[in-house]
Amino acid sequence: MKFSLLALASLSLANAGVSDSLRRRLSFEKIAGYSPGTQVTDHCAIDLDQNLIEIELSKQTDSSFQAAEQIYNQGGSSKSYAELTLNNPLFSTVEEGTLIQGEASNGLDVNGKAYGTYVQGSTVIRMSYQTSDDQDNHVGCMVGGLPLSNQKTDGCLANVGTISVGATNYSYEYDPTTQNKNGRTIAGFSEVAGEKMRLTCDGCPYKDHQYFYEYYGIDDYGHQWVTAALNGKETSFVRGNADFSVYGYDGKVEAAKKGMLFFNIFMYVIREFEDALDDCDRDCEVEDCNDDVVHSWDEGVCFYTGSIEGQDGVTKDGKLLHQLADKRCHDFKTCGKNGDENEGNAKLNSDLFDLFALGNFQLQGKKCDEARGTVSEITRLMYIPFIQGTLRYAYRVGELNGDGGEKSAAEGAVFAAAILPRVYAANQDAAEVIYENMKVGANKTNFVEVKKALESVYGDLGLKCSDVGGLWNDGINDYWEGGEPCGPIGDMDDEDLLIVSVVAALGGIIFVSILAACFVRNAAGGSTTVAAKQPDLQPTTDAELS
Repeated sequence: MKFSLLALASLSLANAGVSDSLRRRLSFEKIAGYSPGTQVTDHCAIDLDQNLIEIELSKQTDSSFQAAEQIYNQGGSSKSYAELTLNNPLFSTVEEGTLIQGEASNGLDVNGKAYGTYVQGSTVIRMSYQTSDDQDNHVGCMVGGLPLSNQKTDGCLANVGTISVGATNYSYEYDPTTQNKNGRTIAGFSEVAGEKMRLTCDGCPYKDHQYFYEYYGIDDYGHQWVTAALNGKETSFVRGNADFSVYGYDGKVEAAKKGMLFFNIFMYVIREFEDALDDCDRDCEVEDCNDDVVHSWDEGVCFYTGSIEGQDGVTKDGKLLHQLADKRCHDFKTCGKNGDENEGNAKLNSDLFDLFALGNFQLQGKKCDEARGTVSEITRLMYIPFIQGTLRYAYRVGELNGDGGEKSAAEGAVFAAAILPRVYAANQDAAEVIYENMKVGANKTNFVEVKKALESVYGDLGLKCSDVGGLWNDGINDYWEGGEPCGPIGDMDDEDLLIVSVVAALGGIIFVSILAACFVRNAAGGSTTVAAKQPDLQPTTDAELS
């Protein structure tokens, strides 16, 4: 099902809770056009870690790889906190979130709050640094695993001093260079996957994480992939293994930096949206739950987009999934409003950000079931760049005589690894074909086989050929030979567009929102299991899905 948000207009509301929420939403900087309802600047800043990791990896030395791995594991840009040793034990228990104040070495005030709960008698306490609404200056202390030249210390607590915890003062000491740490890291996104996506969440197991868990056989597949790539080792998955010892620096760089994004960050984006649904489903009043629900949703948008994209999202310097979609649309002529251009922003991003706004609206109104449908639509679309990337590099390696060498082969391997679990859930034979052609160290790559295998499961993935597009060649202003889209590309049929008008009276004021939903239908009696009916991996065309 594909939604298109035609309008989301909010009039003045008498309902104080909703009105306050909307005022909060409008007070924060936009995220590539999306208006968050909560402060998430600290979350968006995770892309600063990704950027610095890529800078270190590009140097292609053993020491730079070690520096990159340190940033990956220890962070530095998001959720900064100080670990302090008190000269006297706590007089009473300090609850998580208790305000803490101190001074930096330059005499400036430093504000924060207790990072965790600490019982009476504790001599070690963690203080998370206060964050700002200003994305470019979201926090004053950034150390963690960052190289010295990239650290920001003006807003860190002095190495010795006094902090006020609530109404009580305590003297402390710590080492600012080693005890200013970070509670949010790219490695951590994967390390906690089992706990947060399969075992302890209200909606566990989350469907998309389960695809990857069942394919790779472990929860922290992303962390294992990245660590193996950085160190030139072999993974130990149930299936889909990769031996990075066959790569030099070129291959390891691509496998590592893309693995962090495609595995760790990608799945954590989905986790945040699922967590918002869990919050929504809890038995509580909208006013009590609204902040938690919207905050989780805003976090998901942040992790998809990052901070470098800015408020308009038109830069080419972004480092997360938003930028990935924009890059791939140029290669597959799926840019622009209608997805038929090879310049500008991806239609995928336009569709997703409509859905992000729609989901925010649904959650604020506690329309949990409707929001669940929106999340399903978001996750369906998020796999498109992985398919495009797999096709792009299968073509470069298989049809263009290995154009790009080891770099292209590695890029193809990591793109394929990111889509394989989803393909495997639809058709195991198709997944095996893709893996054998695209795996690290593959003897050969047959583009035709890879394309056919991917297209055979488009129906199961809820995708049309026009969603993926075809391999575009700017030089000839046409598709590469053999890389054309698998079916006709055209505008949606009029009957596929359902306009829904939502009219609600809130405190006597009419709240009108016009929503649009496009439904993917299946010709075979509404069945969605296309690949199961086509064991010979026949491509699924747009005509078959309309």
